[in-house]
Amino acid sequence: MKHISILVPETAVIEAIADPRYLFTTVNEFLAAAGKAPLFNVQLVGVKKEMRLNNNLFSVHTDMLVEDLAKTDLIFIPALSGNMNRAVEMNKELQPWIIEQYHKGAEVVSLCLGAFLLASTGLLDGKKCSTHWHLAADFRNMFPNVELVDGSIITEERGIYSSGGANSYWNLLLYLVEKYTDRDTAILASKYFAIDIDRENQLAFMMFQGQKKHNDEEIKKAQDFIDEHYQDKLTVDQLADMVALGRRSFERRFKKATNNTVIEYIQRVKIEAAKRSFESSRKNITEVMFDVGYTDTKAFRDVFKKITGLTPIDYRNKYHKKVLVS
Repeated sequence: MKHISILVPETAVIEAIADPRYLFTTVNEFLAAAGKAPLFNVQLVGVKKEMRLNNNLFSVHTDMLVEDLAKTDLIFIPALSGNMNRAVEMNKELQPWIIEQYHKGAEVVSLCLGAFLLASTGLLDGKKCSTHWHLAADFRNMFPNVELVDGSIITEERGIYSSGGANSYWNLLLYLVEKYTDRDTAILASKYFAIDIDRENQLAFMMFQGQKKHNDEEIKKAQDFIDEHYQDKLTVDQLADMVALGRRSFERRFKKATNNTVIEYIQRVKIEAAKRSFESSRKNITEVMFDVGYTDTKAFRDVFKKITGLTPIDYRNKYHKKVLVS
């Protein structure tokens, strides 16, 4: 039987504790109904017997203390809430135990913003990771040695797993169910919980927010100009001249400050404007394309799909409730 330890950290999101427990205990029920032995021993684990979450709104009683659990097979680190620096500091007692269990052979799974606690152990250094897109810039600033994969629902590397934002962790949970049981059981679970089993990324849900949490004032000035004039034909040379920098220096500083090249940044601002238009207006694809400064249909479609994971038509059909485009 595989021992699953779901951590109950300070500032944890209650759903990210309850959902994996619910899923894996339900899979045990599926197996029992099929005449098979249960496969998972699921326990809630923490540094205290009672953890109070969400400003004492919820009380979670752990099954076991970490100090009493010598060996486990799979550790879930649930999403955290609030300020991530503070959340990591409040849970530093868990770090040595997570590291110890990983080196003993346990696999470790972070759900959404649980990636911050996982990364604080150092186990992610030099590895890929996913987390909620909303705090991607903060994650990169806190953990520069971790390769954050934008838009990914699931990452897996050397026994360490991570999931993208919010409810996308369900896709990782189903992935693990399939890994430890079989495809049929995972499909049954996906139907039972009404989850799209094969969703591959969170790109369609991402909102580009400009990545301005840096101190390079010249680059911020260029970003502000792009944000205000994204409909125009902008060039790197034009932007570099505007802030009185040489092109190579401008491109280097822009990439360092925003984690995007200048061209990538311009594209993302344009596509974010296009997304908002598709969501709220009745304009057709060509009108929106021209509004955001594209004149080549194929180029617009290719960039849009690269950034969102969907074609312009698919995005409009998915997020505009009143209009379906064929």
